[in-house]
Amino acid sequence: MTLGARSADEPVLLSTWPTPLERAPRLAVRLRLAADDLWIKRDDLTSLGGGGNKIRKLQYTCADALRAGATTLVTSGAAQSNHARLTAAAAARLGLKCVLVLGSQPPSVTQGNLVLDQLAAASLVWAGHLEPQALHDRVLAAADHARDRGEVPYVVPFGGSSSLSALGYVDAAVELEAQLPGIDQVVVAVGSGGTMAGLVAQLGVRRVVGIDTGAVPDAASAVRDIVEGMSYPLAGVDGLAGLDGLDGLQINRNQVGDGYATLTAAARDAMLLAARTEGLFLDPTYTARALAGLAELVADGQVVAGQRTVFLHTGGLPGLFGHPQLGELLG
Repeated sequence: MTLGARSADEPVLLSTWPTPLERAPRLAVRLRLAADDLWIKRDDLTSLGGGGNKIRKLQYTCADALRAGATTLVTSGAAQSNHARLTAAAAARLGLKCVLVLGSQPPSVTQGNLVLDQLAAASLVWAGHLEPQALHDRVLAAADHARDRGEVPYVVPFGGSSSLSALGYVDAAVELEAQLPGIDQVVVAVGSGGTMAGLVAQLGVRRVVGIDTGAVPDAASAVRDIVEGMSYPLAGVDGLAGLDGLDGLQINRNQVGDGYATLTAAARDAMLLAARTEGLFLDPTYTARALAGLAELVADGQVVAGQRTVFLHTGGLPGLFGHPQLGELLG
């Protein structure tokens, strides 16, 4: 039996809301901010499948899938994709099947997110290292294969990001405004773009700073395209008088390093700093880059003491245990 969304306008419930908002005084001081300046939005503590930001997006895409009568979710990602893990968990919660098309060769050892994918009974399709369009074609082929078996497939987009799913981060922004009125800025990792897009739609371009992780070739275009496709009133949003304001998107590209799958020196330092000041564990791909970006913003004077700054913790910890450079973290 599947669990459906309550109406055509509502997401399906996959977690408990709101997620916590916590002060991080020791980390703030180490970054040269005042102790009360820095807050952590704990979207790593969403309650399904190991937690993470993808749950907010999946509440909308899964509701759409259920309305369409889907029996199987099909999506793609890297071998250690957090989105793939949480799609598998959401499918299990909702009584659906799940096919994950992974852009890699199968590893010699199953670890990290791959363990959780298989615990949730996802079927894995190893597509090899493909360009984005070729990977998408493999997803469509997997959906066709499921249809041939009598299933009703629903394709969840790469990273879970679409103009529909970005509404999950409009919800998050509304939560933040209630938890901490007068926010000056939110700093967030940018992967496929949906998380930043939803925040921008609610908070405006002046209050959201994205740190590019290298997941897509042009993060700014990805975010802009998602916001432009949203059915959401933008004219009253601070710093976003309609779509024209999207030219002012703030996306820092200095933390990409040698690429999405690599552990940069700045990310490593950020992981150690968060763990040793606040007991806060970050992942090497997204949140560590985001904190390294925040540190750079403070050093450059773009984030200053006296402002209310929120760091969005988007989760991803299981992927740490499958990262190819894990041995370098403590070395």
